[in-house]
Amino acid sequence: MIVIPNVEPSSPGGSRRRWVERIQWGGLFCLMVLIYGSHAPLIALTKVDGLVPFSPSSCVVFIELAKLLISLATLFLSGGSSALRAPPSLVLVAPYAVPAILYAFNNNLVVLMQAYMDPSSFQVLSNLKIASTALLYSLCLGKRLRPAQWSALGLLMCAGVCHTYICLDLGDPGGAQAEEGGLRLRVTAQGLFLVLVYCFVSGLAAVYTERVLKSQRLPLSLQNFYLYMFGVAVSGMSSSSSWLGGSEKSFLEGFSGLVCLIIAGQAANGLLMSVVLKHGSGITRLFVISCSMLVNALLSWAVLGLQLTPFFPLPVCMIGLATYLYYS
Repeated sequence: MIVIPNVEPSSPGGSRRRWVERIQWGGLFCLMVLIYGSHAPLIALTKVDGLVPFSPSSCVVFIELAKLLISLATLFLSGGSSALRAPPSLVLVAPYAVPAILYAFNNNLVVLMQAYMDPSSFQVLSNLKIASTALLYSLCLGKRLRPAQWSALGLLMCAGVCHTYICLDLGDPGGAQAEEGGLRLRVTAQGLFLVLVYCFVSGLAAVYTERVLKSQRLPLSLQNFYLYMFGVAVSGMSSSSSWLGGSEKSFLEGFSGLVCLIIAGQAANGLLMSVVLKHGSGITRLFVISCSMLVNALLSWAVLGLQLTPFFPLPVCMIGLATYLYYS
């Protein structure tokens, strides 16, 4: 939950400050939803003959590098560069390596899971990360959620499943699409196990990052510098192994202005998410991701010409109700 500091309600200055903070958090939330929701449509616009022309590994390296450089620039501009003059202690820096490893593990796990389930089933089952994040948030951070908040998160998870099935076009199971090897729902036992691991690691990474950011009294820009320093190192090693395997495109192949826009958006979203985890709650991240599904669908309709079904307002209402239940 987004936490607003306590101020005296009778004070005009305090009341005004509360409204300013609410507007700031609201603007931050909307910006993150817009960036998250536009990610997939932007990638679709870069495709040539149905294929992504650039290396995803290179894109991840540039995203982590951009976040690192912005964190470093912010640190210098805020006058905190003195913290970099002496080597930091290993005990201070080591915790920031864990999120980078967990996120890299999950990124590779997503690729591995494609052999054991279809993409649509993955989209449905990945909504379980809402439950895993909430449970770990409650257990690891000691945050008690009210029954209404648990209900809201359950409704949020159902909204994600509902949205995926509403947007899923299976076509005629016995028609030409099936004969040509069209879309079929398929989940193996191995795939189910892997998606459960994926959801657990996703929740663990978010909760652990929040705990580290809040437990150390350091400037957020310095914490981001440590976090993305490991992010660049881990993503760089992952991409190097892909290139050595000969299965990836060259480092800058297929890059364009649109790809640079994707990198800038994802870098900004990562930095904004650290603000949420530092001063708010990882649960807010779940609402951002859920709301971004709706933005994704609307942009896909407006830009890519995809059709929305008449049932599209149903997950919209479910997410709205979940938001009201959780934050009321």
